[in-house]
Amino acid sequence: MSSITFTPLASAAAHQEKPFKFSGADFKRWQQKMLFYLTTLSLSRFLIEEPPVVTEGDTDTQRRKAVDAWNHSDFLCRNYILNSLDDVLYGVYCSVKTAKEVWNSLEKKYKTEDAGVKKFIVGKFLDYKMVDAKTVMSQVQEIQIIIHDLIAEGMEINESFQVAAIIEKLPQMWRDFKNYLKHKRKELTLEELIVRLRIEEDSRTSDAKTYKKAMEAEAKANLTESSNAQKRKRPKERATTVANQIIWPRTVVFRSRTKVRIEAKRMLSRTGVCQSTFRKLTYLPWCLKPTW
Repeated sequence: MSSITFTPLASAAAHQEKPFKFSGADFKRWQQKMLFYLTTLSLSRFLIEEPPVVTEGDTDTQRRKAVDAWNHSDFLCRNYILNSLDDVLYGVYCSVKTAKEVWNSLEKKYKTEDAGVKKFIVGKFLDYKMVDAKTVMSQVQEIQIIIHDLIAEGMEINESFQVAAIIEKLPQMWRDFKNYLKHKRKELTLEELIVRLRIEEDSRTSDAKTYKKAMEAEAKANLTESSNAQKRKRPKERATTVANQIIWPRTVVFRSRTKVRIEAKRMLSRTGVCQSTFRKLTYLPWCLKPTW
C-alpha cells in the first residue's frame, strides 16, 4: 500500500503581496502572478494533483490523517484562487470542489478567448510610430514591451528584425541618424543599438540646452543695449519738451505761419524780450521764428 506524504504549509501571513483581482482581462499575467503566489505558499502542487481516495474499510489512521491534511491544503489553495477573482467570477466558480478543477476551468475559458489577442498585438506593433514630442528612449522601451508580448504569444522574432524595426520607426527629426544606421555594414545587436540611441539623444539634449542659453544671453544683451540707447536720448527730449511748455502755452492755437509769428512776437513783447534775444532762441523750430 502506497503511503501519502504531506508537506507542511508555509505561513500565509509572511506573504503580503497578492496578485490583482482577475475580472476577465489579461488572464496570462494574472495566471503567472497567481502561480508564483501559490508556490510561495507551497500550494502550487494542488493545481495538478488528484485527490487521494480512501476506501470505507481502510482503518489506517496515518493514511486518514494524510488525506485530511491534503483536503485541508486543497481547500486553502482553492479559496486563495477564488479570493483573487472579482465578485462576479467568484459567484461562478465558488461551487467547484477542488483547486485543480477551478484552475483548469479558468485556463480553458480564458486562454481560448486570448487567441485573438495575438492579432491585436501584431497590429499594434505595425502601427506604432515614434514622434518627436517624446524621448526616443521611452518610445524604444514601449516597442520592446510590444515585442515581449508577441514573444509571450508564441511568435518568434529574432534580434535582427527587432533592430531593423526600431531603426525604421525613428521619428522624422532623426532622419539623418536613421540613414547613418541603415548604411552601416556591421550588423548591430539590440544592446548596441540602444547604447547608440542613448548617446545620440543625450548629445542632442545637451546641444539644445547650449543653444537655448546662447539665445537667452543674446536676447538679454540686445535688451540692455536698447535700454541704454533710450536713456541717452531722454535728457535732450525732456529739455525740449520743457522749453516748449514755457514758450508756447497750451492755450495758443496756431492756424497759419503768419499768425504764429504774430502771436510769438506779441507774447515775447509782453514779457520784455527784445528782437535780438528772440533770434538767439535756437531751440525754436525755424518755422516758428518770426521776421521782425
